[in-house]
Amino acid sequence: NSLSRCNRILRNMEASLTARDRVGIQDFVLLDAYTSESAFLDNLRKRFHENLIYTYIGTLLVSVNPYKDLDIYSKKQMDTYMGVNFFELPPHIYALADNVFRTMQSEFNNHFILISGESGSGKTEASKKILQFYAVSCPSTKLLNNVRDRLLLSNPVLEAFGNAKTLRNDNSSRFGKYMDIQFDHQGGAVGGHILSYLLEKSRVVHQNHGERNFHIFYQLVEGGEEDLLRWLGLERNCKHYSYLVQGDCAKVSSINDKSDWKTVRKALSVIEFSESDIEHLFGIIASVLHMGNIKFDTDSRGYAALSNNQEMHWLLGIPNQVLQHGLTHRKIEAKTEEVFSPFSVDHAVFARDALAKAIYGRTFNWLVSKINESLANKDSSRKTVIGLLDIYGFEVFSVNSFEQFCINYCNEKLQQLFIQLTLKSEQEEYEVEGIEWEPVPYFNNKIICDLVEEKFRGIISLLDEECLRPGEATDLTFLEKMEEKMGGHPHFVTHKLADQKTRKTLERGDFRLLHYAGEVTYCVVGFLDKNNDLLYRYGKEVMRQSKNAIIRHCFPYSEPDTKKRPETVVTQFKNSLLGLAEILMSKEPWYVRCIKPNEAKQPAHFDDVLVRHQMKYLGLMEHLRVRRAGFAYRRKYDIFLQRWYKPLCPDTWPNWKGTAAEGVQRLVKHLGYKSDEYKMGRTKIFIRHPRTLFATEDSLQVCKHQLAFTNEFLHCVISVATKIENCWRGLLARKDFMKRRVACLLISFFPRFIKGFMTRHQPACVDNSEYLAYVRQNYLTRLKDNLPKTVLEKDRWLTPPPIMLEVSQILKKIYIRHMVRQYVRGITPQRKAQLLLKVQTSSMFKGKKENYPFSVCRPFVDTRISESTTLYCCLFGYVPVVKYDRNGFRPRVRQLIFTQEAAYLTEEAKIKQRIDYSSLKGVSVSNLSDNFLILHVLCDDIKKKGDLVLQCEYLFEALTKLSVIANKQNSISVVQGSVRFDIQPGREGFVDFKSGQESMVYRAKNGHLMVVNRINKK
Repeated sequence: NSLSRCNRILRNMEASLTARDRVGIQDFVLLDAYTSESAFLDNLRKRFHENLIYTYIGTLLVSVNPYKDLDIYSKKQMDTYMGVNFFELPPHIYALADNVFRTMQSEFNNHFILISGESGSGKTEASKKILQFYAVSCPSTKLLNNVRDRLLLSNPVLEAFGNAKTLRNDNSSRFGKYMDIQFDHQGGAVGGHILSYLLEKSRVVHQNHGERNFHIFYQLVEGGEEDLLRWLGLERNCKHYSYLVQGDCAKVSSINDKSDWKTVRKALSVIEFSESDIEHLFGIIASVLHMGNIKFDTDSRGYAALSNNQEMHWLLGIPNQVLQHGLTHRKIEAKTEEVFSPFSVDHAVFARDALAKAIYGRTFNWLVSKINESLANKDSSRKTVIGLLDIYGFEVFSVNSFEQFCINYCNEKLQQLFIQLTLKSEQEEYEVEGIEWEPVPYFNNKIICDLVEEKFRGIISLLDEECLRPGEATDLTFLEKMEEKMGGHPHFVTHKLADQKTRKTLERGDFRLLHYAGEVTYCVVGFLDKNNDLLYRYGKEVMRQSKNAIIRHCFPYSEPDTKKRPETVVTQFKNSLLGLAEILMSKEPWYVRCIKPNEAKQPAHFDDVLVRHQMKYLGLMEHLRVRRAGFAYRRKYDIFLQRWYKPLCPDTWPNWKGTAAEGVQRLVKHLGYKSDEYKMGRTKIFIRHPRTLFATEDSLQVCKHQLAFTNEFLHCVISVATKIENCWRGLLARKDFMKRRVACLLISFFPRFIKGFMTRHQPACVDNSEYLAYVRQNYLTRLKDNLPKTVLEKDRWLTPPPIMLEVSQILKKIYIRHMVRQYVRGITPQRKAQLLLKVQTSSMFKGKKENYPFSVCRPFVDTRISESTTLYCCLFGYVPVVKYDRNGFRPRVRQLIFTQEAAYLTEEAKIKQRIDYSSLKGVSVSNLSDNFLILHVLCDDIKKKGDLVLQCEYLFEALTKLSVIANKQNSISVVQGSVRFDIQPGREGFVDFKSGQESMVYRAKNGHLMVVNRINKK
């Protein structure tokens, strides 16, 4: 027992001294190579792989999204961090939240926490965790609990109406949010207020492939009660609504719309929305969906006319004729006359979408105001405030447009504010402590902010000027004006202004800004339209006739309806940012920087390139340099002495009688600190270099374990020492004996071994028999430990010596045959059938079609359709497809079913077309990476349907099954360029295939169906 106790203490001491190397440093300020991005990244990676997702830079918290649940957010964890010194426990978001709260209470001033990072980095979750911590840690009464519940439940409501699935994040905030939490003098949460910024209204009418509209639309359709849907005129199928199917991913495995719907309904009740408000609110949501399904035809005069009559008019309470007229006409005022000008179809679609965006955007603002009314504090006495700012991070995509320009401008302003506030807080701390302030060199991004926002010369001013000036203003004229005004600016370049090398990386409609976080290239197309975001005045007048109370509130008669143009989107955003900056400058700042470790949302995967990029645009290295410009470490005297290092000096251990400052002075003198390594402030000690602190820390670890050597332990050591001495003497004697024995053996063996080596290539004889036996034994021993694990590793056979060459070949054949036999015995009949199909696929497509290699690892299955839609007949295979109409190429979701005699194209259980295998002339596919196939059928009768143009996600699986069932292996053609197909006898169409930057399918101007395949950069 005594020996094991001794070993355990020694192991603990060693572990304490080496733990820092294994899990990294928990405060980057203590990083010795603080200017090295690689050292920063390495420390972050170490902690991430140990599930330590939080790290400090001083009081700034860096959070890395783990993409898995960690058991670090329990009520027990909250209790652990309540009322504890900020640096006493490992970094945690609870530590930051608690420190902000206690500082606010002790100093009675206002604070804010800025949470930033790119989409998917965990900003929204961080905001929730802070709110949950305050909900648990704050004093509790019935009134305070009501406020707490409303604060917590405002989140799911705002997420439903303001969040959406994007390519990077299944719950991406599509607006910026600033929430004030108000506390009374006892620390109870008594109210709140929310500000929203730049809602992405364009998402209402358009979503990119793989993205969804705002969550609330899907929650209503999937989770709404039957009576509610019937009253709203909705069907429980998102695919029936144009505004919900453009991204082609209405259902997402990580999102439960039905469950989220229940949460939102409960939250609306708790936040005190009346039944009338809820009824009108969902009436508006349903109206937007119906509005998206409105179609326009061209009348006899060439103007737009409604081709279908949606149920939107009675949901909004607007007379049907008035609404139809408002969607197809524009009112022009000329002095005392009013003239209604009819729209063309394109203008009508534009007006419809603009109205839908305006209705949703204004309803969202009403929703925020309504939540603020519920959170309002009725007590007029002074309150302290903690603000939470959850704002978009810096964005760089393959194509960057107006939205990215606004978001990155916002990040430039916040970076400017961030550096100013950080420098200000550092300088104030030095002044309070009486330490001389040393100026800190840093990159001042004011030159970039001025480039964007300077009056009359900035990009915003030029954009507004182009939007407001009469005449033919276009995106390209805006680009030309920027080139004229900003030519020669070091942070601005276009195709025209660039040198020969840079020009190759820019399109003619691009401009590039050198932000503090790096270069971003913006495509100018769409800037003017998105900045205008115009809604025709007549559309507002129509909305004012609504009986829906929310619509009347959103389109009030008091709203100025003059001919003067409203403020542009970017100007509104600029003004709201200025207002936000004023709010933040009046409060004490705290920061949470969220980092996404990889794009695939995989746990335990750390992408160095991606994280390094985020480190740069989040300004982490800049912040670290500011914090390290003077002293890396500072602590109050009593904490430094009493809680940590007093055992290191005999004068301060175990009890120090004088003041804490005197004790610290005595301690650092004993430790031998040099005068330039530390400074003594009024209440704190400042240590310049981390290595000084680490040396002190290591000395403390050694000292702790030395103190553990009590009298009992020393007695144990003495008794153990005798045993160790006996064992040691015996060990030395055995070692000496073994040396002598080995020497004797070597003397007798070496001559024979050397002679055997020299004659190893001769036939076996007395001289080399022992050596050859050794070679055989050694080879077989090594071979046993290095046998291939699978048939695929058969070439990794250990190279034999010449004497074992023949034996090795025999053994290799036997072993490979053994592995093959084991593998074959393990193959099921189903697996064998799959492999035969895969061989068939390879013979048809290997080396011919670009995306064939990606299909090899995807197993074939019997069906790709859910059991609920399976037909009760003898089927040999069925897959979901998208069929493109022969006239107009409109996409329609269908199922392709293979039977013994024919293939069927169905819509659910309804057969749309039968293709007999005998009439199937052939199948054409392109050599690119798309999933299109064209079925060529005999079409000798004008009444018969022509060739089929289909898109199938499981292309190789479908064509392989078709070739086997119909015996059409030689009828499948892989073509390059274009494919001709018969629309009907005597009438032909074409599908053109090409490569591009993004995957697209559209009808080209020449009437062909254009399929653009994304270029595979790998």
